Amino acid sequence: MDLSTRTKPISYLKSHAAEIVRELNECREPMLITQNGEARLVVMDVQSYEAYEKTLALLKLLALGRKQIDAGQFRSADAVFNELDALDK
Repeated sequence: MDLSTRTKPISYLKSHAAEIVRELNECREPMLITQNGEARLVVMDVQSYEAYEKTLALLKLLALGRKQIDAGQFRSADAVFNELDALDK
C-alpha cells in the first residue's frame, strides 16, 4: 500500500466526503489526510479497520505468548495432552 498516492489535504476531505466514503468502500485502501502539509490522520473503511483491529489483537497475543515463553511460563504439549486425557476419563 502506497499512501503517497492516496494523500489528500484536509480541504479535500471537507469538500469531497461522500466521494471519499464511496472510494474507500470500493478500494479498501486507507487515505492519508494532511493539514498544513503534515500528516494528521488516516481515513479507512470499517471493514479494513475491523481487520486491522483483529490483526493487532493477534499480534498482541503472540507478543504476550513470546514474553511468557521467555519467562519460562509454559507447559509442554505432552503435559497439556496428558492433563486433558486425565480429565476425559
